Amino acid sequence: MTEHKKFEETTISSEMIFKGKIISLQVDQVKLPNGGTASREIVKHPGAVAVIPLLGDKMIVVEQYRKPLEKSQVEIPAGKLDSGEEPMRAALRELEEETGYKTANIRLVSSFYTSPGFADEIIHLYIAEDLVKGTANPDEDEFLDCEAITLEQAQQYMREGRISDAKTIMAVYAWQLYKLTGQI
Repeated sequence: MTEHKKFEETTISSEMIFKGKIISLQVDQVKLPNGGTASREIVKHPGAVAVIPLLGDKMIVVEQYRKPLEKSQVEIPAGKLDSGEEPMRAALRELEEETGYKTANIRLVSSFYTSPGFADEIIHLYIAEDLVKGTANPDEDEFLDCEAITLEQAQQYMREGRISDAKTIMAVYAWQLYKLTGQI
């Protein structure tokens, strides 16, 4: 991604508040473009991948419980990057772990920041086709159901709030565009 530094804030100091298994939280004191100062709370994240797995006219999704929301969600397969892991390799790994499907036909759709106002998490979104069924092997703390849904079902799930996370909503719209134009 190209870096633009208009209105850059210069870090004066940084204090680590919390360091967890996945995220950390730091508070930075910054110098503003007008010379003033401000405090910024920043969540640091290793980055993640997500996959739009297409099987004919259906998309493979997983349903799992999301504790921060206190409800189950239907989402595209996704997961965090391991240290030093290439995003495409991680996408193939997550696809197989969560759904059992493998592919040699995978390509990047886009990379995007989830919440740049307070976090540096970036998600690399891939589309995968020509899927071959294998055996799912989710992480030991991951409990999920896998389902193949049509575009109409995905749109209905969005209306019902069963799909409500940004990466999956983006995936549904990208899939719709792909069906209409053959391009993403």
